[in-house]
Amino acid sequence: MVIISVDLGKARTGLAISDKTGFLASPLCMIEEKSPTKLLSKVADAVIENKAELIVVGLPKNMDGSEGDSAKNAREFALSLSEKTGVKTIMQDERGTTITAHSYLSQRDVKGKKRKAQVDIVAASIILQDYLDSHR
Repeated sequence: MVIISVDLGKARTGLAISDKTGFLASPLCMIEEKSPTKLLSKVADAVIENKAELIVVGLPKNMDGSEGDSAKNAREFALSLSEKTGVKTIMQDERGTTITAHSYLSQRDVKGKKRKAQVDIVAASIILQDYLDSHR
């Protein structure tokens, strides 16, 4: 089953995709889009183009586990994406993924604009890999 994950951002959104066996997450793309409507369309296009059967959307909880405005926006985006594509969406706790992504990129000496372009894709990959690992 092909699964796509979404690391939703205000300006940049990262996407990752699983292999058909559901074992490994890989970076897919980064979408630079501030318009929620255009972003929804671009993500939906990626879901359809890659024949995804499930969408995992990162849920940005606060460190104490509570949910704020960002979590509410992520849930609304996930619902709209599911309605637009007909593909089931689920939420995956994304606490710490951006920090882990920055650490990963630092270890590989990725800096500056290159890091900014990759951090959301790496975070989406971490979200998806966490989901895959927890559902084996």
